[in-house]
Amino acid sequence: MDFEIISKITAIETMAMNNSIREIARLRKIYGQSRWWRKRKGIATVRFSDGTIKQAEIHWYEATGIGKK
Repeated sequence: MDFEIISKITAIETMAMNNSIREIARLRKIYGQSRWWRKRKGIATVRFSDGTIKQAEIHWYEATGIGKK
């Protein structure tokens, strides 16, 4: 499902780092080597493709020098 983040992400927490991330090999292959890959989560208001607006928990990966993915 497609969505757009329409508010600032709050309550950000780190869930896993480096080798404790299950998909670390895929991240390194696609985006490149980084010393500090992190899996993070936070709360944001999102707009879904059908126009519905809800508050949701967002998960993403980020790395120093690479950014959020």
